[in-house]
Amino acid sequence: MGTSTNIVWHESSVTKEEREHQKNHKSAVLWFTGLSGSGKSTLSVALERALYNLGIHTCRLDGDNVRNGLNKNLGFDPDDRKENIRRIGEVSKLMVDAGLLTLTAFISPYQEDRNQVRAILEENEFIEIYVKCSLDTCEKRDPKGLYKKARAGEIKSFTGIDAPYEKPVSPEITVDTENYSLEKTVQVIIQYLRDKKYLTKIT
Repeated sequence: MGTSTNIVWHESSVTKEEREHQKNHKSAVLWFTGLSGSGKSTLSVALERALYNLGIHTCRLDGDNVRNGLNKNLGFDPDDRKENIRRIGEVSKLMVDAGLLTLTAFISPYQEDRNQVRAILEENEFIEIYVKCSLDTCEKRDPKGLYKKARAGEIKSFTGIDAPYEKPVSPEITVDTENYSLEKTVQVIIQYLRDKKYLTKIT
């Protein structure tokens, strides 16, 4: 794949700070990571609704949805997984620059890839949320039937079965979806956002 040349970055006359001021809250990426079946998508959907009810401007990026469009040409080998997360990181950065609180729900199994997304954002704009749930429970849930197919050898390089998942080293938030309700985990995240002044009206 070639690299673009002869390109020049064009700055907007409207700054990110002006957009945040207009929306009356800070922008950042809430990066949900965890095994398939841990509850990332369910939690991000519920949190987005709760934030909307609070008047917060959001954008939600979900793994399956993105692979239906932007990343439909990517598979699941390590290189494609890395490129998948790189692209999502760049899209997330654009959303943050637009003044949005951006929710992303991706397995994103490699710590290095998550760190690279953190690196392209400014300080305090990347909030890593580890959706903690045991492999046993995720496999029992198996909402898409993927673990069953992976165990049968129908899916190769499946995270948690024959491909690794690297737990976050020091996530900003850990939510335990195995032992706590959806409502509880949503409130944990909202309380973090309140405590860290992401939802504070900008004057």
